[in-house]
Amino acid sequence: MKFKNISRSVVILGLVSFFTDFASEMLYPITPIFLTSILGASMSVVGLIEGIAEVTAGLLKGYFGSLSDKIGKRSIFVIIGYSLSGLFKSIPGLIATIPSVVSARIVDRIGKGIRTAPRDALLASYANGNTGAVFGFHRAMDTFGAVAGPIAAIVLLNFFPGKYSWIYLFALIPSLFAIGFTFVVKDAKGALKNSKKKMYLEFWNSAPSEYKILLVVFTLFSLVNSSDVFLILKSKQISHSDTTAILGYVFYNLIYALSSYPIGIISDKFGKKNIFIFGLIIFSAVYFGFAINSDNVVVWLLFALYGIYASSTEGISKAWVSDLVPDEFRGSAIGLLTALSSFAIMFGSFLTGILWDSFGAQVPFFISSIVSLLIVFMLFILKNKQK
Repeated sequence: MKFKNISRSVVILGLVSFFTDFASEMLYPITPIFLTSILGASMSVVGLIEGIAEVTAGLLKGYFGSLSDKIGKRSIFVIIGYSLSGLFKSIPGLIATIPSVVSARIVDRIGKGIRTAPRDALLASYANGNTGAVFGFHRAMDTFGAVAGPIAAIVLLNFFPGKYSWIYLFALIPSLFAIGFTFVVKDAKGALKNSKKKMYLEFWNSAPSEYKILLVVFTLFSLVNSSDVFLILKSKQISHSDTTAILGYVFYNLIYALSSYPIGIISDKFGKKNIFIFGLIIFSAVYFGFAINSDNVVVWLLFALYGIYASSTEGISKAWVSDLVPDEFRGSAIGLLTALSSFAIMFGSFLTGILWDSFGAQVPFFISSIVSLLIVFMLFILKNKQK
């Protein structure tokens, strides 16, 4: 596949994300298993930890997105954010306790909160009428790291059975590669020089109505889009195998990685909103499938579809925002979107954990399926009214 109009700067940011996700995703699928099987945590605790992690990132995404707009610099936040995450995520490898897992997740999310909106605004500044392709390429690189990471974790667990703490320490290696590449990241030529007086109020007043609609829709959806750890735990419940659960997650990320760039190109041609709606329909079908399924084979199909959903919504939503908002406000726009989404995911993850503990897995999965489908109908109605 040829990557047309993908600049060197986009490739470098892609490499940063690849190695970061390599490290993060070595840990992400084993963390809920580590918490529940080794440290004895309940599903509610897992949901609470994921919720706290998300809200920590959410609190910072909006602020640092706006701050990068005001000072007219993006790359410095990329360096700080990735460095902080990379150096602290391996703490549970040294101290295997629930508080250490919580601390590592929170510091990791602080780093994510610092870097996310400035990095995405930087990606948009590298685009040339092809935001879908740029964000799709970046998501592909990011997600190929999410494929390599769990595979590395499985290989290591095969050589060192039950040594979950060791995986945390091995994750430091790709983290150091990611940190090294951040120092090559540069701000786009002719970088914005924004007035320090410009605050969220000015941005909000100038924001188009379509952005505000997307903000509401994405926040509502995030309430039922709980942490992926619950999909991992559900697949383990079906298969009774840690390895199958992790491999299913790897398969999802592989499909996600392979489809992100092509779907990004398609979104540039046929519209981000249409692709986003398509992604929500797939999400509804996947969660309905997980709610009723007890077959190991079907799990693989559901994870494949989940990869298509992710590539149709994650990068696409940011590309959509980048098309709607001028460069000087993109950090604020993407930051606000991701911040509100993080708060919603926090509540959604905690509620999912409580519902799972109280009523079993089917109830939260059915709720996610139904609500996401209602959001699709709402978008169709709004789309028709705008015609």
